[in-house]
Amino acid sequence: MARIRFSEDLTPISDFRVRTAEIVAKIKLTKRPVILTQRGRSAAVLEDIHEYERRAERLELLETVLVGLRAAEKGAVVSHSRAMAELDKVLKG
Repeated sequence: MARIRFSEDLTPISDFRVRTAEIVAKIKLTKRPVILTQRGRSAAVLEDIHEYERRAERLELLETVLVGLRAAEKGAVVSHSRAMAELDKVLKG
């Protein structure tokens, strides 16, 4: 995901109502989210769907890794051969 540029990516919700197609096109082009403001305060974030999906997948992977690390810290681990056997079962259905 591209970094937010606050000087360019803050948009009042009233502007969004008038320039919706233009703002959505900008999001698709830049891959940067737009922060909608209401009464001068952040209200919502709009982002490209592909960037959202990519970020969600990365977050899910990181959360899974964290669960594994916590399990390892508690000693809840299995041998490599057992893990591979379990993986084979899952992959073969």
